[in-house]
Amino acid sequence: MKRKISTPLHNIREELNSQQHSKIPSKEAASYITDQKELPSSYRLAFLDSEFMLSEATRPMRLQLELLKPELELQKQNILSTIIVFGSARILSPEKAKLELFRALKDYKRKASKDNAAALALAQKKFKQSRYYTEAQNFSKIVSADSQNNTTRQYVMMTGGGPGIMEAVNRGAHEIGAKSIGLNILLPFEQMPNPYISPGLSFRFHYFAIRKMHFLMRAKALVAFPGGFGTMDEIFETLTLLQTQKMSPIPVLLFHREFWETAVNFEYLLEEGLISPEDMHLFRYVETAEEAWNYIQRFYE
Repeated sequence: MKRKISTPLHNIREELNSQQHSKIPSKEAASYITDQKELPSSYRLAFLDSEFMLSEATRPMRLQLELLKPELELQKQNILSTIIVFGSARILSPEKAKLELFRALKDYKRKASKDNAAALALAQKKFKQSRYYTEAQNFSKIVSADSQNNTTRQYVMMTGGGPGIMEAVNRGAHEIGAKSIGLNILLPFEQMPNPYISPGLSFRFHYFAIRKMHFLMRAKALVAFPGGFGTMDEIFETLTLLQTQKMSPIPVLLFHREFWETAVNFEYLLEEGLISPEDMHLFRYVETAEEAWNYIQRFYE
C-alpha cells in the first residue's frame, strides 16, 4: 500500500473540501487551487500570483498585510500591553559562557599562542557579560508573574525573537508558563527565532519599519540591556519619538549605568547643546530586575 503523502496543496484541498471550512463544492475547489504558476500571468488569481504580489507596485499592500497579520493574532490572544526588551544577540547564557571559557582556557594551557590568548580574553569577557542574561531572565519572570493570568495579559514581554538577551527574556516567561512575543526579521546572520517564544506569538517580518511599529504599538516600557547597533537603534528611535511627542510617555530603562555611560556620552551631548536638559529625563538607569519593575509600576500609578 502506498503511503499517503501530505503536501501543502493536499492540505488546502482537504480544507476546501470540508463543509466546516468552505461551501465550495469539491469539483470547484480542485480548480480553485490549481497551481497558478502553470497559468498565463494575466489569468492567475491576483492574491495567488506570487510574481504580482511581490512586485514593486504591490509593496503598499505587503506593508499593510505585515502590519495586519500580527495585530490580529495579538488581539486573538488578548495581549493588552507589552514591555519591549532589547539587548545584544551575542550575550551568552551563563551555561554557554562557562563552557566557552573552559574550552578557551584548555586551549590556552595547551598552547599559549597569541590567538589562544585573545580567545581566552574574549571568553572571559563573555562570561562576565552573561550576568546580563540572568538579569534579563529574572526581569521577565518577575513582570510576567505579576501581570498575566488566564484572562488578562498585561505587560507581556516582547523581544526581537533572536538569541542572547532576547532568548533570556522569552525564556524567563516560558519557565513560569507565561506568554511572550518574538518579532523576528529576515537577516543574513544571528536572527533565528529562539525556542522559548510562545506558540502563535513568533512573528517573522521583512520590513524593519512595520516591525518597529509593532514594538511600540502596545509598549508600556522600553528596557535595554547592553547591546550594539540594533539595541541603540531602537533606543534612540524611541527617545526621538518621546522627545518630539510623537508617542505617549513611557519609561525607558537602561540596565547597568557603567556600560551605557561608557558607550554613550549623554552628558557631552548636553554640554554641546545638542540635547536639552529635559531630554536627560527621558531615560533612567537601573541595575536590577526588581528596581526596573518597581519603577515601571510607580510610573503608571
